[in-house]
Amino acid sequence: MNQTPKDRRPQIAFAGRSNVGKSTLLNRLVGRKKVAKVSATPGKTRALNFFLINESFYFVDLPGYGFAKVPRKVREEWGRLMEQYLNEGPSLIGLIFLLDCRRDPNEDDLQLLGWLSHRKLPTMVVVTKMDKLSRNKANQRLKQVEKELGLPAIGFSSTTGIGKKELMGAIFDLIEENSQALT
Repeated sequence: MNQTPKDRRPQIAFAGRSNVGKSTLLNRLVGRKKVAKVSATPGKTRALNFFLINESFYFVDLPGYGFAKVPRKVREEWGRLMEQYLNEGPSLIGLIFLLDCRRDPNEDDLQLLGWLSHRKLPTMVVVTKMDKLSRNKANQRLKQVEKELGLPAIGFSSTTGIGKKELMGAIFDLIEENSQALT
């Protein structure tokens, strides 16, 4: 974890399966196409990547889990890296949990959410790739995810920009709520 920034700016981590669209979402949020590396091959994010936003806070791209075609030993190392960061990141104020709208939460997803709840880390659920569903199906899916996970969810599309305003508003609210604790 020696690449973790030493300053006390708030950090918001992004986690989800390897093919959930994490890098694409990060690029859409910051309004630039190549901030986070996007690949057709799951598992390209292999370290914690910190992106300083407006000189005031960090987005942290965590390695994905699940579909990456990498050796088990590498996957285990990613798990240890994520766990260490999520446990010891002194400036970590919250986590954005990403779920593909076409996938049900799996055991890894539920385990991560349970662990985050136990740690009492504020967690926002973002359902990605909402442009892949009709508006009616997308609304139904959001309600289903909220019911299954017991958390509010924001629908998001990196293609159309749906949900960007809501997500950025929630992120700014989280930063404001936690800014006193970091100073």
